[in-house]
Amino acid sequence: MIQRMIALALALFTPAVAQADWHEASTDHFVVYYDGSAERAGRFAANLERFDKALRVARGIPATPPGAANRVTVYVVSSTDAVEALSRSSNVAGFYIGRAGGPLAVVPRRAGDGDKNDLSANAVLQHEYAHHFMFANWPGAAFPSWFIEGFAEFHATAVVDTDGGVVLGAPPQYRAHSILDGNWLPLDKLLVAETQKLKPNERSGLYGRGWLLTHYLSFSDKRPKQLAGYLNAINSGKTSLEAALVFGDLKQLDRELERYKLSRFAMRKVSAEAIKLGEVKVRALGPGEAAIMSVRIRSKVGVNAETAPGVYARALKAAAPYPNDPAVQVVLAETAYDARDYAAAEAAADRAIAADAKAIDARLYKAMARMAVARRAKDRTPATWSAIRKIITAANRLDPDDPEPLILFYRSYAMAGLPPTENAKKGLIYAFHLAPFDMDLRMNAAMMQLRDGKQAEAREMLRPIAYNPHGGSRSTAAAKIIARIDAGNAEAADIEAEPDEDEDAHPGKEPGKDGDKAGGPPV
Repeated sequence: MIQRMIALALALFTPAVAQADWHEASTDHFVVYYDGSAERAGRFAANLERFDKALRVARGIPATPPGAANRVTVYVVSSTDAVEALSRSSNVAGFYIGRAGGPLAVVPRRAGDGDKNDLSANAVLQHEYAHHFMFANWPGAAFPSWFIEGFAEFHATAVVDTDGGVVLGAPPQYRAHSILDGNWLPLDKLLVAETQKLKPNERSGLYGRGWLLTHYLSFSDKRPKQLAGYLNAINSGKTSLEAALVFGDLKQLDRELERYKLSRFAMRKVSAEAIKLGEVKVRALGPGEAAIMSVRIRSKVGVNAETAPGVYARALKAAAPYPNDPAVQVVLAETAYDARDYAAAEAAADRAIAADAKAIDARLYKAMARMAVARRAKDRTPATWSAIRKIITAANRLDPDDPEPLILFYRSYAMAGLPPTENAKKGLIYAFHLAPFDMDLRMNAAMMQLRDGKQAEAREMLRPIAYNPHGGSRSTAAAKIIARIDAGNAEAADIEAEPDEDEDAHPGKEPGKDGDKAGGPPV
């Protein structure tokens, strides 16, 4: 298995990729990088934007563009094998990383063999985007695991009709086995799934039964407004089982679900007239961008101390013919920084800035390289850090709604051995509001609030982390901190917090990890 994964990884990054027909298609909410024709790239992006607009119409969410830095970047790769190689996991058909200043998804052009019972590439991407949509648009709400996955599966099966409308609510045929073959996760377990270690079939049941319960409560006239009542109860401080009192007898609801799963499922169509599709801009990538695209994807997904040098070596080779291409030099700066070659990172960043005065990421890597050098030298002199903050401030002026400069500005004070200024604190809170889907940022902002004595604000920020089904140790830590806050032991709650990121790390990359992947419905 390990040899197969290595072979796939090497195959993904062969020179042939540089000759691919890469196009970028951008809309209000997405930037798509697609290895294929301009027409296909544009259609892919347009359908994604229609999907987003349909969710907004159905859920009553304004269609406010998130700003250039906060759009989701979608990398459409060749196959599920390529996705697995990038994710370093088997049985993954796609994944999403909720990172401030660079949320991204990786999906295959195709998944399965076209059978309606296979998990399609569209379903993978729509599942992943539904996660992003939830965390971005309800930043203060806590949702239980079954609803997080049920909501994602409910929207995963959306279909863009030939007239431009979008149909929501179709059953996930690829979940037929886990839905129809008995009850793999009864409600008394489903409703508290985030507190339990689930067996493999129960994990599948979380997706299938979560979809079934979400669909039933959304369409059934037997239980009007119960889903809203349940979620409101959770967000008023009740446990999932306490909130479930709104459903009455859970065994009765389980029996209703058993009957419902054999019925004809209702669907809702959001008309084309209700979907206001803006401009879809499509461009062919330049030769330098295309040549370094495979390295860019690998780097954006995330590297660690073991993998960073190899990615950097590939970047050096791909970037050599393009010293004046700003996009190429930014990728080189990123990979050099991750490999801890800080002088080379700053040099590449300077070349990018010389070629494009508006290169925000280049300024960030220039600042981060200098921060890392100063930290290594234990240089805390005011002149050094003032110069670094000027670089960060210049990046912020280019796009005040990019959360990364704000995060970096806040971190610069701790690295200089100083308490953050009020301005830096306000910047971190604004960054959180721009990117509430970034769970690391959310945790750090919550800890700042806690240290400032703002326990209610900290608790509200932490609850979505505690319920996150993909949160791992971070979710456990958040739950413990909330328990300490509720017990009136806020000082101990601060101790429970995970340590801040490694100060040499990219503000949106965890050191030693390949990124914070969420979603990723199992194949």
